[in-house]
Parts: sequence; structure tokens; C-alpha cells
Amino acid sequence: MKVLFLRGVGALALCSLLVSMLSCAHDQQLVSVSVTPGEEIIGDANTPVIFDAGASVQLRALGHYIHPQVTKDITNQVTWGSDDIQMVTVNPTGLVMATGNACGATLISATVNTNSSAGNRTSKGAIVTGYMTTDVTCFTGTGNTLTVQFSGTGTGIVGSSPGGLGCSSTATSCSGAFPPGSIVTLTATPTGSSVFGGWAGCTSTSGTTCTIDLINGNATVAVVFN
Repeated sequence: MKVLFLRGVGALALCSLLVSMLSCAHDQQLVSVSVTPGEEIIGDANTPVIFDAGASVQLRALGHYIHPQVTKDITNQVTWGSDDIQMVTVNPTGLVMATGNACGATLISATVNTNSSAGNRTSKGAIVTGYMTTDVTCFTGTGNTLTVQFSGTGTGIVGSSPGGLGCSSTATSCSGAFPPGSIVTLTATPTGSSVFGGWAGCTSTSGTTCTIDLINGNATVAVVFN
């Protein structure tokens, strides 16, 4: 009888210990997210933004947990986002890529919606987000010079796309500055009773338009009005 009593006491003590351990146990909880690198600069002031298109950097999301305290790579578990998709995009694996459409600084976010603990215990949930900054450098260089020379006995005007050059044959010649590597389209328009006579020095022509590729630096073209 005494043996049975002792066994019962021992079993009760063991059950109490297990209950105590379970009640004190905590599932691993995500408390913060950090993104590396914390800042990334794309391009430089001497390169037009359009040429930054496709430049990329791979980000990592690190989750910081407690119970126990540990840091894990959760790059493929977060939801990535860009505050300005005209400047940079970010894919589901954390690859940031410049679009070539805009410059400046924007935030990239890595977000986790914690609806349960690491042990799958349900919870009220919390949104945990980490950030980094991507800076696409704006072009501030002087660029390449495109010069238009007029010839012939007639008159006319020439304009450019993108803008930067516009002049009349009364000036004999005119110039405009464009970012290095720009592709510029010039359009010739006769005035009065004059007629368009042709282009010289263009990369390609189509009717009254002349396309110039400034990838090799400064360029000079000639237009004729008769």
C-alpha cells in the first residue's frame, strides 16, 4: 500500500512538473526585421538615368526572434515592396532593379504578417517591417554637343526630340547639349516657299527626320533647304 502511495506521489509530481514546464514555455516570436544592405546607390552623376536601367542589387531580409534569441534569413518569406516603382522595382526574392525612368531616393520594404508563432500557436497577429534605402543618382553632367549646320538657298527650322535643340536657318548653325549616349531625332521644317533638300551626317534618315546616336560623343549634321 505504501509503495502504491509513493508511486502515486511520484506520478503526480511528474505531471505537475510537465504542466509547469508547458505553462512557462514560449514559442519563438519574430520581433523585428532588418534588410541588408541598409542603403544602395545606383549610377553616378555623369551617367544619364536611362542607362541605369537593369542595374540590380540582391537584398537579404533578416528576422530577429526571441524565445530563444536568434537571427534567421527570411529573404524568401517576406513580402517585398518599393515605394516608387517608376524608380526601382523589387521582385519576390528581394532583387532590386532600376527602371531607368526616374532618379532619387526611395524605400524598399520587407514585411511579415505574423498571424501565428513559430510553433503555430494562433495569435492576434502583427505586421513586422524592415526597410532599406535605394538611391538612383540623378544625371548632372554637361553631356554631348549636337550641332546643326544649314546650307542651301532656302530657309527652314530644325527641332529635336528629346528637346534641347531648336533653331532657324537664319542662324547658319546651332547647337544643343544632350546626355552622353542619347539618341536624338531632328525634324526639318521648310518655311515660306522653301523645300527640304536633305540631311548629311545622320546615323539614319527618314524623310525630313534625322536620327543621331551620340554614343561616340559630339556630333555635327547638315541640313539643306532650297
